[in-house]
Amino acid sequence: MDFRFTSEEEAFRKEVHDFIEKECPKELRGKDVNFFQNVGSLLEWRKKVASKGWVAPAWPKEYGGAGMSVMEQFIYSMETARMRAPAPIFIGGLAVAVIGPTIIIYGSEEQKKEHIPPILAGQTMWCQGFSEPGSGSDLASLQTRAVKDGDDYVINGQKIWTTLAHMSQYMLLLARTDPDVPKHKGLSYFIVPMNSPGVTTRPLMNMAGSHEFNEVFFEDVRIPTKNLVGEENRGWYQAVTTLDIERSNIGSAVGQQQSVEDIVNFVKDNAGNGVTRVKQDAGLRAELAERYLEAQVAMSLSMRVVSMQAKGMIPNYEASAVKLYSMELNQRIANTALRVMGMYGQLGRGAKWAPLKGRQEFTYLRSVANTIEGGTSEIQRNIVAQRGLGLPRE
Repeated sequence: MDFRFTSEEEAFRKEVHDFIEKECPKELRGKDVNFFQNVGSLLEWRKKVASKGWVAPAWPKEYGGAGMSVMEQFIYSMETARMRAPAPIFIGGLAVAVIGPTIIIYGSEEQKKEHIPPILAGQTMWCQGFSEPGSGSDLASLQTRAVKDGDDYVINGQKIWTTLAHMSQYMLLLARTDPDVPKHKGLSYFIVPMNSPGVTTRPLMNMAGSHEFNEVFFEDVRIPTKNLVGEENRGWYQAVTTLDIERSNIGSAVGQQQSVEDIVNFVKDNAGNGVTRVKQDAGLRAELAERYLEAQVAMSLSMRVVSMQAKGMIPNYEASAVKLYSMELNQRIANTALRVMGMYGQLGRGAKWAPLKGRQEFTYLRSVANTIEGGTSEIQRNIVAQRGLGLPRE
């Protein structure tokens, strides 16, 4: 792994930097931006990015991407985060981060031509139908059924913790197509339009008070057989690839570095306003230093994953290691922030005296889910132990 960019990569980084500096509206840059109050500016920004082919730079040109290298896509994402500009993925969500790459790898030519261009244009949003009330960490035990009936599949079952299902036009669904074989061998992938008769979505509010998750019910939902992604009963192996893609992208090392820097700057700016105990508390100063160093480690782990991808490799346990480390680091950073800010750290968004506009209070509550979503920390440790270290199953 080489931490240095080539001269060509550095030139591309500067091009991205200059483009954002010139074209990205100031009201969209910063951690405290309310994107929902700037939808018009956000859409205009996305058009500018799309005109450069940078919504998903490494996707093939024939589907609307720029055909760039994985490293160039990483550089684009990194520089965007460093400049605190909105990534195009903000509108595309899982469609850009996870669904699109999965369809490119496993989808039919018809599916690619139908779905990839609208994803890149920001015209469609997608959700991912994986977890069920009785099948979370043990995903292969899921019971949602897809039964072939002539030219259709008929779907019955339930999904839960379905991110942005209430805003999505499509779901990439994992369902059981053969109940008489070992659980990993009887699953298949499907594209399900969310407006199909029989699909019902109900909201789930998280403890931070935001509506991201949903439960989705399927009652005799019919979809055409052409919506099968890849081979029937091979869905588990395709899902593993999707999870590897997701775990390669969950969290941002740059964002973690910036969060630590924000806390340090808060201490510096408020040293005379009651935040003096940081100077007096050697343990708290050491804790801040640890968070700073850990954020650098997170960046190194991300670099390892992108270096593998640049060589045409699919990270497996390496992606799990990134997910495990980054999500637990999110929680440690949030804990440190509230220790530094004391009682003020409990003030949320909109409160007059809330430090950093209440961002840390929200982050503290929201980060609880980080070690659950996308595969629990326990699952990630098992993957690293078995596939990375060669240890026996527990």
